[in-house]
Amino acid sequence: MNIRHRSPASAAKAIAPAMSVPPTPDAVTAPAPTRPGLLARLRERVSWLGMIGGTLVLFWLLIACIGPLIAPHQSGTITSGDVFGTYSAAFPLGTDYLGRDMLSRILIGTRFTVGIALAAAVLASVVGISFGLLAAVSPRWVDEVLSRIFDALVSIPSKVLALVVIAAFGSGNMLLIGVAAFAYIPGAFRISRALAVNLMTLEYVQVARARGEKLFYIARVEVLPNMIHPMLADFGLRFVFIVLLLSGLSFLGLGVQPPNADWGSLVRENISGLSEGAPAVLMPAIAIASLTIGVNLLIDNLRRRGAFGPGGAK
Repeated sequence: MNIRHRSPASAAKAIAPAMSVPPTPDAVTAPAPTRPGLLARLRERVSWLGMIGGTLVLFWLLIACIGPLIAPHQSGTITSGDVFGTYSAAFPLGTDYLGRDMLSRILIGTRFTVGIALAAAVLASVVGISFGLLAAVSPRWVDEVLSRIFDALVSIPSKVLALVVIAAFGSGNMLLIGVAAFAYIPGAFRISRALAVNLMTLEYVQVARARGEKLFYIARVEVLPNMIHPMLADFGLRFVFIVLLLSGLSFLGLGVQPPNADWGSLVRENISGLSEGAPAVLMPAIAIASLTIGVNLLIDNLRRRGAFGPGGAK
């Protein structure tokens, strides 16, 4: 019987088709998961109410920066003989009790309302957080002394304190910033201290203390980064409180002084037009309401959606 012998190479070629198996679905390489973009992550964490609040906040921050540049008239220029004028093409928001353009006065006054409140809120938060961290990482007697001092200060009504200080020293932008910040430092201290005391009991902080790290290092590296997000929420609320405080002082004539004017001053100046439904008294009030509501919507949404994480820490 004639038997054909094949070389190993030819034998391998002959059996290769029989051994080839089509790839199974599991063998197909799955595409790498794509990381959601910034807008997608923002939609997950912010609802449409939060979007509205954020838009209002960004709008007024932008106006505070560019308002004086885009105002059609100077703040004190009398542009019309018609006092408490209604809406028109020349004066979209009407005129005030002297015939001045209300659109220009609101645009220019935004930097005083937003700027003073923002500076006071930043100062109050920075000082309050600093003392709160100091109380949390220091010996017990330091914590007791600081806590008693700020407990005494928080019992003083903010408006009464502002009235007394301004009546004694007069009104000025820097004084308004200082008074508003001083009034809300105790609240920032109490919240930051409570957060820091809770964080000081966690294991990673105890490990840092066991390593012999200094208190300043523990406060700056281990504690502060983990309380930033809840303190940002508190900062937003304090900003709203300060806006309302400054608007109330301006309405009483103790806030920003002429020829400058913030939103509270604009309401006070034109209050006599309220019975006529004049835009000059309605528009500044709407501006105050829109800013405070916008900040509240944004902060409340971030809390409900968990953007600050469980218990406020991300």
